This record gives sequence, C-alpha cells and structure tokens, in this order.
Amino acid sequence: MIKKQQYWVSVYRPHGFDHSASLDATARHNIDKLNDEMVAAGVRVFVGGLRPVSEAKSVMLTDDGTFNVADGEYLKADTYVDGFWILNCQDIEEALEWGRKAAAACRAAVEVRPFYG
Repeated sequence: MIKKQQYWVSVYRPHGFDHSASLDATARHNIDKLNDEMVAAGVRVFVGGLRPVSEAKSVMLTDDGTFNVADGEYLKADTYVDGFWILNCQDIEEALEWGRKAAAACRAAVEVRPFYG
C-alpha cells in the first residue's frame, strides 16, 4: 500500500479582487464541481475559502516576549491567499493535476506544496 502525502493547494488573488463581480455563476459552478470531483476521488481532506484580506489580523512576537497585533496581512504583497484545499495524493504529479484543475476552475494562480511527514 502506497502512503499518501498531504498537499496544500492555495488560490491566490490580486488585492482589490471582487468575488461578486469577478466570479460569475459559471465560475462558481466549476468550483463546486471541482470540490465534488475531489470528494468523489477521495482526495479532499479540507477546503476553506478565506474572508477578505482586509479582515486579517497579524500577530507578531516581540523580542521582550509580548505580542503586537496589527490590522491587515502580515506580508505586504500584490496577491494574497484567497482559499485552499488540503489533499491526500499519491505523489506530486497527482497533486499538480488537482492544482491545474483548481487554477482553471478558480481562474487564478494556485500554489501546490507538500506538508512535512
């Protein structure tokens, strides 16, 4: 029996992305269809869409052991993680195939990364 590896497949969006204006009924249907396909294939462990990055809070440990909490994302970048899947796949090639499907369904760039262990 081949041990499956867990992979994180994350969807990236540009700042200012508006779901309601940019993801029409066809796109939402394609994402739902992809989720159903992942479940049917037995690879999906977890899926989560994230609220807008404007609602994020960043927590930073200071040198004196206290914490600073700031509004917004920790790293300032042109894009942010909009949602993700945790998948159980046989290997990176299978995970990349799901990543390709995710990029097509979400109309966005995705990142595929293995977990340790």
